[in-house]
Amino acid sequence: MTSQRGASRGTSHQDASRRGTSPRARLDLEPDTVERDLVKLVLTVVELLRQLMERQALRRFDEGGLSEEQEERIGLTLMLLDERMTELRERYGLRPEDLNLDLGPLGPLLPRE
Repeated sequence: MTSQRGASRGTSHQDASRRGTSPRARLDLEPDTVERDLVKLVLTVVELLRQLMERQALRRFDEGGLSEEQEERIGLTLMLLDERMTELRERYGLRPEDLNLDLGPLGPLLPRE
């Protein structure tokens, strides 16, 4: 079994060598791209959490379970988070729709607003 694994790895590497490309050469290893992609992933997760928090806050507002001070604080916090997200997207050249992952048959990760 071990020899088959080694053989298949060797074959893959040999195929890449025959084509004149190594597996490393086929990867985009630009530092700027890696940083931007990581920021995109992190911002996607933060945006998902922001939207969930916003929905929960609206539900709590509707139920009347918050004091006026709590409503004000939650509203201000969500506004500041939205502003910071906009700043970070602009800094890395991302649009809001860039943060929405396509989950294939499940549809997009984030609801379209």
